[in-house]
Amino acid sequence: MPHKKNPDVFELIRAKSNKLQALPNEIAMITANLPSGYHRDLQLIKESFVPAFTEITDCIALTKFMLSNIQIKQDILKDEKYKYLFSVDVVNDLVNKGTPFRDAYKQVGTSIDNGTFKPLYDIQHTHEGSIGNLMNKEITGLMDKVLSGFEFSKVEDAVKRLLA
Repeated sequence: MPHKKNPDVFELIRAKSNKLQALPNEIAMITANLPSGYHRDLQLIKESFVPAFTEITDCIALTKFMLSNIQIKQDILKDEKYKYLFSVDVVNDLVNKGTPFRDAYKQVGTSIDNGTFKPLYDIQHTHEGSIGNLMNKEITGLMDKVLSGFEFSKVEDAVKRLLA
């Protein structure tokens, strides 16, 4: 679709990741109801299982590449087409100034309908996860804690030994 502007690589990574998450179920379905002994139908597992490692590696490499090259458009939300994203903030501002919610809601809706809506761009949200309080330090700390639990050096050493 030539009119599409979003990076569809992320969509493909999401889809491939979901496909990989379905792999255990696929294997479980293939191995279900097997009587004892050798079964040739187990070879079908390899058709999905072996390529999964390449797909995982590709997804990680693509994600790393995309994230290291992503460019954020500064002030994109000041574009006219995004002004209605701020309608809730205008309603909240009116309520905080004493306007009953129902009246504030109607007032903002009317201004949108008649084309006089003026967004509030200078909003200072403070709740956790909001644009004014992304909690990046806390998230980074939690991520570092989780990553420290993995022993990546053991995995790398094992891979080297396997390939030697």
